[in-house]
Amino acid sequence: MTTSATRTFTFATTHHAMWAEDVAQERAIPAEVVPAPPGAVAKCGMALRTTEDRAPELAEALDQEGIQYRSVVEG
Repeated sequence: MTTSATRTFTFATTHHAMWAEDVAQERAIPAEVVPAPPGAVAKCGMALRTTEDRAPELAEALDQEGIQYRSVVEG
């Protein structure tokens, strides 16, 4: 991912993080698994990062699947 503005989604469990990655892949939303950002309120050390322009699409997909998350906008 080479764009400057990204959004990172954090999760309460590793299961949710992996499930979110599957959902992104199934819907062709570019996303990568990354470590949870320092200071993020996350119980899981894994996070999912996507471009800011695709973040609303990913958030909607996660909501539809019932995956709980928090998101953080990054530089």
